[in-house]
Amino acid sequence: MLQRIQTVYLLIAFIASGVLPFLFPLWIDETGADYYFLNNVAFIALFGGSTTLSAVSILMYKNRKNQFVMGRLNIILNLILLGLFVYKSLSLSGETASESGVSEKGIGLILPIVSIVFISLANRAIKKDEELVKSVDRLR
Repeated sequence: MLQRIQTVYLLIAFIASGVLPFLFPLWIDETGADYYFLNNVAFIALFGGSTTLSAVSILMYKNRKNQFVMGRLNIILNLILLGLFVYKSLSLSGETASESGVSEKGIGLILPIVSIVFISLANRAIKKDEELVKSVDRLR
């Protein structure tokens, strides 16, 4: 059933990894230009993989075990992406040379964290559904 709460959580994770990276820059480079994920092949592959896994997990609502495993794989993928972001952000300076003092790190750096949180919530709901089905099967 698509009207379960984990579908909403997975849809939010899909939006966080598939739509929002196009809108929010990851950081501002030395020239003052916005740096989006499209400038790096590894970021494209990891965001694309996370988006694909979220979409496939939404469509696998009939097989809760596989849906749970795909959620775990998606969390691992987002952790790798977050690790790459941390590595890259440590090499950036903290402030720009402009007089406004705006930070160079963009809101796009926290998108994997948002995805991880909502995929974890979806996995918790999937596990709860699986336990409910098992308990009903024992009563029969």
